Amino acid sequence: MPIYEYQCSACGYKFDELQKVNDKPLTLCPKCQQPSLEKLVSASNFHLKGGGWYKTDYNKPQPTNTESKKETK
Repeated sequence: MPIYEYQCSACGYKFDELQKVNDKPLTLCPKCQQPSLEKLVSASNFHLKGGGWYKTDYNKPQPTNTESKKETK
């Protein structure tokens, strides 16, 4: 889920919110309770999940027997 950045145009309160892509943008400021929130354009944040990225995930293909024989000649 992406993290969106919001700022209230009434009181200037700025915060981040974790939302689904399909969720509607927030409008009500949690600090002053005014419907004056604006979604800011900022650098995207993301989190990689899983076992990790390993050197072995992208190894070069091993040469076949015929290729290795050509190299030794």
